[in-house]
Amino acid sequence: MDALADLLDGPRARGAFLLRATLRPPWSVRIQDEAPLCLVAMLRDQAWIIPDGDRAVRVGPGDVAVVRGPGHYTVADDPATPPQVVIHPGQVCTTPDGRGLSAEMDLGTRGWGNDPDGSAVMLVGAYQTRGAVTGRLLAALPTLLVLPGDSWDGSLVTLLGREIGRDEPGQDVVLDRLLDLLLIGVLRAWFSRPDARPPGWYRAHGDPVVGRALRMLHAEPARPWTVAELAGRAGVSRAALAQRFGRLVGEPPMAYLTGLRLALAADLLRETDATLETVARQVGYGTAFALSTAFKREHGVSPQHYRESLRRSAG
Repeated sequence: MDALADLLDGPRARGAFLLRATLRPPWSVRIQDEAPLCLVAMLRDQAWIIPDGDRAVRVGPGDVAVVRGPGHYTVADDPATPPQVVIHPGQVCTTPDGRGLSAEMDLGTRGWGNDPDGSAVMLVGAYQTRGAVTGRLLAALPTLLVLPGDSWDGSLVTLLGREIGRDEPGQDVVLDRLLDLLLIGVLRAWFSRPDARPPGWYRAHGDPVVGRALRMLHAEPARPWTVAELAGRAGVSRAALAQRFGRLVGEPPMAYLTGLRLALAADLLRETDATLETVARQVGYGTAFALSTAFKREHGVSPQHYRESLRRSAG
């Protein structure tokens, strides 16, 4: 598995928040739900997304925006329009002074807005818990990215738009999977853009030496790799690999491997009931104690507390 495929294997929506928003200008929605990741696909008209402390970015018809939480931001018809609606954690909807708006903004099955005939139409999908999106993926993304509609095949947006208003058995699962596919499609297209400024490991993937080393690490993360073995398999000296890897990826090979192993451990703790000993062996640590020590140093909590916190947030 290559580094990008490994990264994009992470999204697992579970009961994601999805809706079709229809709005009549002037409109402005303040997002304070602290969701780890949100997608906004603009179907008609335009919107401006304004992250706190950053510049406003326009999202036009056909464009898809990905916003990384938990920071707050505003989505509006114009950057100058003051917020009229605030979205809180749990998708609670109020006016800025706290008056409930959920019933007033309800436009039917997964429909929301201030006018069913409004000129602005967008699809919104939010991953509501951090456990649904890997830390590796969040770390690789900017606070806000916008993929222009003319730069990729947006057929998944069309499909999601058709499905989002249906109320059929199993529909929530269908929408969760469509949201995952849409996110993966958008990120794959975005990472491939020359102006995307992807993380160092993505750029390094195309290097004949470092790219090969990365593929080996991702294919066998539990293997007891050394820089010397990686260099030999890549056909260069140990010093040459260390220098080239550090320059392109931004960290030494063994530091990258440690980060990869701990990220994989976090995924296994989230997605499985495997014991800590089993997780340790699967990601290349000899004992549960060794994994716990490294995991706490990286995440600030023990693996057990990490798993328990994910279960509490999911429950």
